[in-house]
Amino acid sequence: MDMTEQIIQLALFEDSGLGDITTESILPSPRNGKGVIIAKESLVLAGIGVAVKVFALLNPSIVCTSAFKDGEVVQKGEVIFEADGDLLCLLKGERVALNFLQRLSGIATLTRTFVETLSNPKVRLTDTRKTTPGFRILEKEAVRAGGGFNHRYSLYDGILIKDNHIAVAGGIENAVRAVRARASHLMKIEVEVSNMEEVRKAIAADAEVIMLDNMDLDAMKAAVVYIGGRAIVEASGNVSLSTLNAIAATGVDVISCGALTHQARSVDLSMRINPV
Repeated sequence: MDMTEQIIQLALFEDSGLGDITTESILPSPRNGKGVIIAKESLVLAGIGVAVKVFALLNPSIVCTSAFKDGEVVQKGEVIFEADGDLLCLLKGERVALNFLQRLSGIATLTRTFVETLSNPKVRLTDTRKTTPGFRILEKEAVRAGGGFNHRYSLYDGILIKDNHIAVAGGIENAVRAVRARASHLMKIEVEVSNMEEVRKAIAADAEVIMLDNMDLDAMKAAVVYIGGRAIVEASGNVSLSTLNAIAATGVDVISCGALTHQARSVDLSMRINPV
């Protein structure tokens, strides 16, 4: 399943699936033209392949070129992307291509800011599942373009026993036992904890990864000391640019940050289209 193509097709149908009254009235017969997308601010690029596919799905004969790749820095005023071909399709695809590029480059740009702020290279910064519904595959790629790492993609590719699982199972030990009885030996078991009593129970249950959820700095330090390398330690909750390095200094191995996706601001781009 090409999820990216499905996402783009849905976006195109949403915008012009029933036609484009304005453009079709102005262009009753085929004409060629050229469109350029320009950065109106400095940014870290993500989604260039998505933009190319937008126009390719509208008209495979449109020729798209870019001097940049995902993950590269684009300065204000630079031309990110050029598209040559059918004017009708360039005008139909303009907003969809811009929406993808602005959103994904916004995530990559924010992620790069976090990565450059994090002073400890041994600590891995990851995203979460707090993504725009339907956009997860694209937004997680944008996090990687910005220099971050991905946490589990979905519920099928990583085990994370959270507070509600623990409540349903009747405790951490029961939850871990039930998961271990079914899960592949290739998968690590991660348990979310919020206090030292739960840390001790997770260690006793032989959890391979322990997520310290919304714990204060002193509690995280104490947890890291107690765990003593017996499990990978992840910090989650209250992660911001101002708290990032203090959290890293507690000795955790991973910091997961939902803000990379749900707090990212779309960057400012524009597209200029002219007839040839």
